[in-house]
Amino acid sequence: MTSDTSPFRPVTASRSPALTGTVNVPGDKSISHRSLILGSLATGETRVSGLLEGEDVLRTAAAMRALGADIYKDPSGVWHIFGRGVGALSEPDRVLDMGNSGTAARLLMGLVASCPFTTFFCGDESLHKRPMGRIALPITEMGAKISSRSEGRFPLAVTGNQLMPIEYELPVASAQVKSAIMLAALDTAGITRITEPRPSRDHTENMLRHFGAEVTVTTLENGAREITLPGQQELKPADIVVPGDPSSAAFLVVAAAILPGSDVTILNVGLNPLRDGLFETLAEMGADLEVLNIRIEAGERVGDLHIKGGPLQGIEVPVGRAPSMIDEYPVLFVAAAFATGTTVMKGLRELRVKESDRLATMAAGLKACGISLEELEDGLIIEGTGKAPAGGATVSTELDHRIAMSFLVLGLASDQPVTVDDGRVMETSFPGFVQLLESMGALFSQGSSS
Repeated sequence: MTSDTSPFRPVTASRSPALTGTVNVPGDKSISHRSLILGSLATGETRVSGLLEGEDVLRTAAAMRALGADIYKDPSGVWHIFGRGVGALSEPDRVLDMGNSGTAARLLMGLVASCPFTTFFCGDESLHKRPMGRIALPITEMGAKISSRSEGRFPLAVTGNQLMPIEYELPVASAQVKSAIMLAALDTAGITRITEPRPSRDHTENMLRHFGAEVTVTTLENGAREITLPGQQELKPADIVVPGDPSSAAFLVVAAAILPGSDVTILNVGLNPLRDGLFETLAEMGADLEVLNIRIEAGERVGDLHIKGGPLQGIEVPVGRAPSMIDEYPVLFVAAAFATGTTVMKGLRELRVKESDRLATMAAGLKACGISLEELEDGLIIEGTGKAPAGGATVSTELDHRIAMSFLVLGLASDQPVTVDDGRVMETSFPGFVQLLESMGALFSQGSSS
């Protein structure tokens, strides 16, 4: 076993029997971040059940406490948020450390842009490499000031101001940029309009309505969407039940799909139509996947996923589907490695500026595991044989939780074990990932596979 003081904690996945069981995955990360932020802006108490307690979301909770909200978890696991109201946050007495969370970093930059003080941000090594210019551009246009030593990257400071409403056309669809502008606009006199070239995740719009805000979304003739948000609205407390994260469920779904004989049900998964692209893609590849018990909770579509192991067929994934599954592409690459034939996945330039360059990192690791592929500037073309790949590699996670989990899924069905250099990064979004899969029959070990 590797000691807790080691700089790395390798985890190895080995060829496993069929996975079985009925399970839940941790709460949706996107919804968890937003429930803490908007609950802190409502006037009164909001209760949140099922909050993801991964490192990223806990960074947001700590930041909102530093900005004046009273937030705690009771013994039953319910989180209580006593909000300050729109425009009533207080100046933090410390630097807000966002750790590895790009979502928290970008949303909170927008949030504090209208606050009459300076907020200092930092993060880990990975976050310091990620570009923040897409956020800085619109919020500085609204009147905030961004100070940074490294061209819009962390560490940086946001000096808030009395902002002006904006009409902003996103150059590329981005839920984080859109949400940052909307959070900045909440305490802005007038109407802010945002146009996105194609739909991106709409959790912020859904949750603002859940808290009583007026948000209008109009689909334009060219397929773009215009979001209209009047500023200076009061948010009312609203209890939230966070559904299971579809991005986390994706790893279990693919693991079950590539292990013959598997039979797994995942309960209470968020199935927002702008987040379910992976499940649609797997169905097109021939996966035995059913969606059951569909319902609406707090404005979000929720259901249960039933997946059985079986053969997959390579396909060409529509480029326009990328925004609905951008975080799931690493594990889709794994599914494609087990499929019969060619899987073409393009339109993925955004993966190069995630926690790591996910295209390059996944390509290198997949090649090391014996998988034939071509790396494009904006995607991968993977040649599957319909058989288990060799595996046998030790893969660098590059501090990226989705890289780590994707290669561990691959190792569960490859001929030889696959090791990731540091399993600790999985706590960012999926605490208990290894333990949950072990309860379904997966085989893992701590330390090197050699």
